[in-house]
Parts: sequence; C-alpha cells; structure tokens
Amino acid sequence: MPNKPPFDPLKFLKTWIVGRSLDPSDSRIFTNISLIAFFAWVGLGADGLSSSAYGPEEAFRALGDHSRLGLFVALGSALTVLVISASYSHLIELFPAGGGGYLVASKLLGPKWGMVSGCALLVDYVLTITISVASGADAIFSFLPPSWHHYKLAFNFMILLFLVVLNLRGVKESVTILVPIFMMFVITHVFAILYGISGHLWEFPSLVRVTGHDFHTTYKQLGMIGILALLLRSYSMGAGTYTGIEAVSNGMPILREPRVQTGKRTMVYMAASLAFMVLGLMVCYVFYKLQPVHGQTLNAVLFTTLTHSWPTGLGKSFVWISLFTEAAILFVAAQTGFLGGPRVLANMAIDHWFPTRFTLLSDRLVTQNGVFIMGGAAAIVLLFTKASVQYLVVLYSITVFITFVLSQAGMARYYWTNRARVGHWKRRFLTSGTALLLCAFILVMMTAIKFFDGGWITLVMLLLLIFLALLIRRHYDLIGGVLKRMDNLVQAARLSVSGSSIGRIMQAEGREEDAAPPTYDPKARTAVLFVSGFNGLGLHTLFSIIRLFGGIYKNFIFVEIGLIDAGNFKGESETENLRKHVNGELNEYVEFIRRHGYYGESVSALSHDTVEGSAELAPQIMNRFPQAVFFMGQLVFPEESFVSRLFYNNAVFAVQRRLYHLGIPFLILPIRVKART
Repeated sequence: MPNKPPFDPLKFLKTWIVGRSLDPSDSRIFTNISLIAFFAWVGLGADGLSSSAYGPEEAFRALGDHSRLGLFVALGSALTVLVISASYSHLIELFPAGGGGYLVASKLLGPKWGMVSGCALLVDYVLTITISVASGADAIFSFLPPSWHHYKLAFNFMILLFLVVLNLRGVKESVTILVPIFMMFVITHVFAILYGISGHLWEFPSLVRVTGHDFHTTYKQLGMIGILALLLRSYSMGAGTYTGIEAVSNGMPILREPRVQTGKRTMVYMAASLAFMVLGLMVCYVFYKLQPVHGQTLNAVLFTTLTHSWPTGLGKSFVWISLFTEAAILFVAAQTGFLGGPRVLANMAIDHWFPTRFTLLSDRLVTQNGVFIMGGAAAIVLLFTKASVQYLVVLYSITVFITFVLSQAGMARYYWTNRARVGHWKRRFLTSGTALLLCAFILVMMTAIKFFDGGWITLVMLLLLIFLALLIRRHYDLIGGVLKRMDNLVQAARLSVSGSSIGRIMQAEGREEDAAPPTYDPKARTAVLFVSGFNGLGLHTLFSIIRLFGGIYKNFIFVEIGLIDAGNFKGESETENLRKHVNGELNEYVEFIRRHGYYGESVSALSHDTVEGSAELAPQIMNRFPQAVFFMGQLVFPEESFVSRLFYNNAVFAVQRRLYHLGIPFLILPIRVKART
C-alpha cells in the first residue's frame, strides 16, 4: 500500500479557508462554477444597483433650489441607462467569449486603444472596490456610537480581506453567499419606491403643473441656456449611476451556457432594475420635496419621511433594515471589481501588456494573482485616502467613461464599415452612436467639473498604468524577437534535412534519418523531456541532451502539461481543443525522434499548474522507465533581474524541487538568450 502523505497544517488551513482543489478535466466543472442569469445579476449587477445609493443623490443635489426639474433629469438618466445597456447587449452578441471594453477597443480600434481601455477599466475596478467598501462602512458606522468611529478604517480592511477570501474560493460560492443581502436590498427599496409613489400618485397632475410653473420661473431667472446648463450639470453629476453596466460583457466567461442568451438576459435584469431605481428614487425626492440633512444620505431622509406616520418600532425597523441592506449592497458591489478586474488583467496579460503570470489559475480555478492585485491596490487606496468617501467619489467616475467612449466608438465604427453584411445595421449603429454621444458628453463634463477637485489624480494614475503597460509590451516584443529566431529550428526539424545543423547533430551520433526505430525497452536509459510545445526551446533542449550524453539514452519521452489559464478556461470545448493541441505538438517530437532511430513516446496532462501536473506524471513515468532521468530547458538571460523573474514564470526550478523531494533525478539545461545587437 502507498504511504499516506504526512499531515501538512498549512495545506489543511488553506483548504479550510479557500476550499479543496478542483479538477479542471472534470466535465462538470464549468457547470459548477458558472453563473445563471440570476446569479450573474447578483454578482455583476450589484455595482450598477448600488450606485442608486449615491448617483441619484448627486444629481438631485446639483439642482439646488430648482429641485422640481429633477423629473427631467430622472427621465434622462433612466433613458441613458437603457441606451447604454442596449448597446452593450449588441456588444455581447458580437463578442460572446467576453473581454468587454478591452477586447472591443482592441479588435475594433486597435491594440493600443484596447490597452488604454483596459488600463482605464483596471483603475475603475480598483476604485469600485474601494468606494464600495468605504461607503458601506460609513453606512454601518452611522448606526454606531461616535466613540467607535476610530475603528472604521480597520473595519474597511476586514471587509476587504473577507471579500478577497470569498473570491479565492471561487465565483459561484462568493455570489451565493451574497444573494440574501442583494435580494433584501431590492425588496426594501422597490417597496419604498412603490409606497412613496402610490401615496402621492393623485398629486401627479398637480406636480406636472407645478413643474411647468417652476420651469417658466427658472427660465425668467436663468434663460434657456441657463436651464440647459443646470440640467446638463445635474445629469453629469449623476454619472456614477451608470458605472457597472459594462460588467456583464466583461464577465461573459463566467456565465452559464448558452452564454450570449445568459448575458443578454442578465443585461435586461440589470438595465430594468437600475432604470427603475434611478427614476423611482428621484421621483420620490421630488414628490416629498426632500432637503439634504447633514450626516444623512438622501435615501435615509426619504425612508425616514416615508415611515414617519408608521408605528414607531415598525418605521424605525424598516429604516434600519433598508439602510443596512444599502450598506451591504455596497459591499456586494465590490464583488464586481473582484470579478471583472482579474479578468481584464488576464486578458491584457495574454496580449503581453502585463506579465503572463496574471493568466494563471489557482487550484480553485480562479485568477488568484489578479484577485491579490485588486485587493492589494484597493487596500493601498483605502490607506492613503483614509477611506474618505467624499474624496473617493471625485476619483471614481472618469475612468469608466473612458472605457464607455472607446467601446461605443468601436461598435459604431464596426456597424458603419460592415453595414453591407450586418442585419439591422441602422438600428444598431443608431444605438451605439447615441450611447457614444451620451458617454462622450458625460466624460467631458465630469473631467471639467471634477478635474481640480481630485479628478487629475485619476488621470495621473491612468497615465502611469499606460506607461507601465507600454514598457512591459516593449520588453516582451524584444525578447519575443529573440525567441522567434530560435524557432527557426522548428521548420528545419520538420524538414529534417541531412545538410542542416539538425542533420549534422544526428549524424555525429550515428543516427541517420529514417533509421529503423528500436523496440520498446523499459530497462534502457530514458531521457524524459518536459516541453511547452513544438518550439525552439524544446528542440534546443533535445539537441543539448544528445550533444552532452551522446548515445546513452535509447528512449525519449516527451511530456507536456497543457496549462489551463484564463485564456482557455472558457468551456469544455476549449479544454478539449487544448488537449488536442498538446497531443498534436507532442506527436511531432515523437515522429522526429523515431525517424532518427530512437524510441519515442509522449505523455500529456491538463492542469492549472505546471508544477502540480509534472509532479503527478513523473512517478507514473518512473514506474514504466526505472532508468529515466528528467530534463527541462531554462532560458538564461544576459542579465538576470527582478524584471525577468517577474515577466517569465520560472516554473522549472519549482518542478526540480518537487521531483527532488520525490527522489526523481532532474537536470536543468540552460538555453542562453542573446539580445539582438
């Protein structure tokens, strides 16, 4: 019987907190971790709905003494929600695999515009997490004695840590826990809106007349230009209302199949609920002629006003429950940042705008590095702003509208240039064009109004991130050019001509092309070579083994771990395509080595981690080939630095340590990378 592995307390603690490992080859895994439309509405739509806690209030406050005009702003805001959501529904049809604003701008406007959009999204998602946590903490501490307020910053960090752990466990588990909070928020706020409107519905005709009278009075005071300026400023100040609409298109890979239908259904839920909340709350503000109260949100004033005639205990309980769920939904909204941020970071890493390690999945099949980055960045912002919501609100809205503008510009351009073959192109172009104009107007107004109030900090953060992405891409392009020269061996190996360098190496060892391959001999010395595709690195390593050890090895076993990362973890069909691709590349090694008189085999597996996959396969290979020695090539740069270690996943040393612990011989063969002069 195999020995039972020793108890590992750290591994036990990790499993208890984060959960057991998931098997990526399990066909049920995509069903288990994906979201139906309802759960997607909770996990991805909370950001949009939570903005009703501060978006309509900001728009209403901007009207000052002309609050009756809030009806016009309410209608405009609700219409904007529906227009942007309709445009994003078209985007989901065009990009069913997801990617959101980053992918749209990259494909339809160009890679660099996509990079700008992606960087803006990353800043926005960090600020989404930060402002959601800080706003929720403010709401909760408004119920507590002032003597407790010095614990508020620590409470912010506790909530942030809790959300990080939830997301390390996986998407569906984190969303499921948040469902009761989300639904309680929806029920209490929908009830308050319906109760408030129905109680004053008979006043609606008189409200229309009074609004018309106020419009004429304001017209005499400010003129038509003044009225338009006031309404447009109010409309722009409520820009936070629209943040979060793009989350569904960004999160398409985590939706249940059929993804397009699930995504569009989720978008309908989000658009309808957000438009209802915005319109309903602002109508209630106008109906009840609300005035801001120091230390309270406008929603708190509204709920208190609605229940003032109720029995004392019942009214107070309703207000407390409504405000508590409002605080809680803000914590749920932070989930959008943890779902969307790592996904955007992974997509950009696939395109080499950021280190490729951000595409890797944990054993819970989540983009763990991305979760840590988003959580760490949010913690830094919380620390330096001291969780001040007033300060964070200034930073919040600009970046998301940069993404909106680029996405809508790309969609409008696509429908115009492809109008001959796109069905209903006029309707789609009109929708995207209208959304583009609305988003561009809001972006310009927000930047102008908030620039000197802290908006410049957001733009500086964005520019620094763009500069960093350009440097990283330049590094990858430089090294990529060097590695491409190494891949010249691939074509030569496929031709395997005797006059080539490959032919000379084989002839030096007495191996002629098309020599009869030896039969399977498990007792013969065996070289087991880990490869990552049929490429120059693998071939260089193979030829190094032959040059260094001559004819010692009679068997060659080629092993590849198909790495399941954020780029291919999109469904069972993608996983099967990866498996076929890996086996196809391994077969090229086997055919090549057999043509030159060696015995060859291939072994493959799919895993989220190269080290774990290698450690599982190595003992199985040793059982069949007791005389085996394992090899792996390692790129050696002219100057080893923190940058090269960060940009390239040096899994070879981790594999070496794991195999040494298993008592398996493992050799690393250096492959020098020479920079182009």
